[in-house]
Amino acid sequence: MPNQKEGSSAAMHTSVERKSDCELVVTRTFNAPAYIVFEAWSKPELFKQWWVPKSAGMSMLSCDMDIRTGGTYRLVFRHPAFDQPMTFFGTYKEVTPHKRLVWTNEESDQGAVTTVTFEENVGKTLVTLHELYPTKAALDEALAGSAEALPEQFAQLDELLAGRS
Repeated sequence: MPNQKEGSSAAMHTSVERKSDCELVVTRTFNAPAYIVFEAWSKPELFKQWWVPKSAGMSMLSCDMDIRTGGTYRLVFRHPAFDQPMTFFGTYKEVTPHKRLVWTNEESDQGAVTTVTFEENVGKTLVTLHELYPTKAALDEALAGSAEALPEQFAQLDELLAGRS
């Protein structure tokens, strides 16, 4: 087991906080430089390895990501409880390599605008995921569904990064 320094447990903790009726903020510090963490968010072959929570029983059928301002993404998932695949898609509004990603979720009119920032400090990276929903009901629905999986997703990202840094 690696030597655990004081405060290292904070690096393993994912904080999920509702900031307002329409805002969700998720933070976690990863033991990797920002460029490596950013790659895990922006390279489809890496993204596919951590984004789907293992406990969800889902699989990612396809992952198309054109990571540039104005580019689009399309993620297709299959779950054994549903006959048809689920598709999520949107547009990248801002891409600043190793620092910031902003995208829309356009599969419904209740989709959030997601902003992810990467702040490096002494080889560790604080990732802040901020989601702004159009209505309180949309955030309530997200919290009852996909948002509860974020700590597991971030733990899976941590595992992936451990093998890359």
